[in-house]
Amino acid sequence: MIYDIHQLSFAYSAEPVVRHVSLQIESGEFIAVVGPNGAGKSTLLKLMAGLLDDPSGSIAFMDRPIGDYAATELARRVAVVPQETHIAFPFTVEEMVLMGRLPYRRGFVFDTEEDAEYTAEAMRRTDTTHLARRLFTELSGGERQRVVLAGALAQMPDMLLLDEPTVYLDMKHQVQFYEILEQLNLQGMTVLAVTHDINLAARYALRMIAVREGSIVRDGTPAEVLTPDNLLEIFEVRAVVVDRPEGGKYVIPS
Repeated sequence: MIYDIHQLSFAYSAEPVVRHVSLQIESGEFIAVVGPNGAGKSTLLKLMAGLLDDPSGSIAFMDRPIGDYAATELARRVAVVPQETHIAFPFTVEEMVLMGRLPYRRGFVFDTEEDAEYTAEAMRRTDTTHLARRLFTELSGGERQRVVLAGALAQMPDMLLLDEPTVYLDMKHQVQFYEILEQLNLQGMTVLAVTHDINLAARYALRMIAVREGSIVRDGTPAEVLTPDNLLEIFEVRAVVVDRPEGGKYVIPS
């Protein structure tokens, strides 16, 4: 088991944002976390990444309390892809991906042969090799997100956490990005993506967790979660759920 979470709660102020969440994640899963704005999805992801201090309850990663990990040790096991990445300096794509190797830096030694090998492999897996000499600041939104994903893969993580990674991408680049995630998952990567796009989630994820007001309200396959009654409860919208020709479900607001 990769994650074992029990009665996890967290508050930035007096009002809890995550409420009594219990959750187990097995190796090799592809999970989509869905829910309305302010539901606590991104906060849950940050807690899983060890980025927030002093939650109540417990969260164990690989059978150890997440608080027992040093930051560099956890960064070797868990990689995070945010909504967007702002870089002011003119780093090349290759330099950006190479930064994913920072958790493995030994003293002042950097850019070893091993680092170069993992960087090249991460770029190959994300189809960014041809961008290696381009400046990150000059890339399109879809290219940038693939480069950020490559940097995450260069960490050689066991777990990939993504927070709305395609929110600013057009439909073509959204599909391309999720196809890369699907291939990574088929190769053994455990993936958890927070997303507002329930149709993309239904197409690619094998498990869907719906969150509302900081609590998990549904957890199952996309077909089990995406029913008209559940969508009304989770998102407060009426919708029609139809079968995709290739399998799975498609949600149409009614």
